[in-house]
Amino acid sequence: MPRNWDFGSDKRLFQMSRETVPVITIDGPAGSGKGTIAVKLASLLGYHYLGSGTLYRVLAWFSLHHQVEADDLESVLGMCETMQIRFETFGEDGEVRVWIDGQDISDRLRTEECALGASRLAMCQPVREALLEKQHGFRMAPGLVAEGRDMGTVVFPDARLKIYLTASAMERAQRRHKQLRKQGISASLDDLLAEIEARDARDKERAISPLRPADDAVRVDSTNLTIAQVVQHVAALVNN
Repeated sequence: MPRNWDFGSDKRLFQMSRETVPVITIDGPAGSGKGTIAVKLASLLGYHYLGSGTLYRVLAWFSLHHQVEADDLESVLGMCETMQIRFETFGEDGEVRVWIDGQDISDRLRTEECALGASRLAMCQPVREALLEKQHGFRMAPGLVAEGRDMGTVVFPDARLKIYLTASAMERAQRRHKQLRKQGISASLDDLLAEIEARDARDKERAISPLRPADDAVRVDSTNLTIAQVVQHVAALVNN
């Protein structure tokens, strides 16, 4: 983690060194595959990986774990400063494990309680600002692949390459339906489609960091592409 890096007492040296590290951002709507693509691209390039949305789930879990109410802003901001987060990827599928303060909490982040807490925290501007520096801390040599909804527009506006990854709402609903069926969970495709369309609208219309492609982003539509094809395409853009 960045706190373990010793750049001496000269903060300007740390800032200059960090800003020279290349960053690739992948933004896009829910279900576009940005997480999977980002993990595989980071593995291919030997870069670090940042799943920005997970940070809000981590903070939500941390708040619950320490019995801190979401509206206790002072305490929440203090946790933003002190918690130490690490992402690790394993296996050919690029399974991501999330560690906080040396503890693997990956499975605990999948609860509905964490999801609701993360959504609430993401709407709080002071929290977003506090996590901004935390996200900047993932920018370490040799490089970083960061995925989310405002990586290229807000968090890393100087990124070397910005990708806006999307897919049709129906394609994203079908992917989610297939994923749930593999987990033995029954779900209506029509309901999933409606949920995705509603979430798209919320993400694009929210006042804080709305979902939109950066002006200099490369748009990639994954509707009719395999994961391997998308990774290959983005990797080719990196090498150009």
